[in-house]
Amino acid sequence: MRLLSRRAHLAVAAVLDVALHARGAAVPGKAVAARLGLPARALEPLLQALVREGFLAATRGPHGGYTLARERRRIRLADILAAAERAEPDGLPPSALIERIVTPVLAEAAAGARDRLSATTLDDLCRQAEAAGLGRDRSGEDFTI
Repeated sequence: MRLLSRRAHLAVAAVLDVALHARGAAVPGKAVAARLGLPARALEPLLQALVREGFLAATRGPHGGYTLARERRRIRLADILAAAERAEPDGLPPSALIERIVTPVLAEAAAGARDRLSATTLDDLCRQAEAAGLGRDRSGEDFTI
């Protein structure tokens, strides 16, 4: 059972991918999309939303792409998920059952998850990915100014 939207999963995965693959150079959006198994056109709006929200920085041009906008230890998963939710249209129909029963129960469950996600940083995920052999061994700076 998945409580988070597809967009939320992709937002965390996209920021994590950039963190793992940007080594002083921008990561092309096409490369991020390919590693996530998506067409570039499908991921680009989400990447741009992550730039607007301050998680990624975008560079145009032939060597353009995405880098982290701040240190990975300063990016909390809860913040990425909140940004993904803001960028996703609310598609719930007006319903007393949803408003009075379903939403409050799920909001209570989400509050507990939010506490855990607030304590987890992008750096934590990067370390897990690197330990599992899913990223590059990183040393030095992981963002650019």
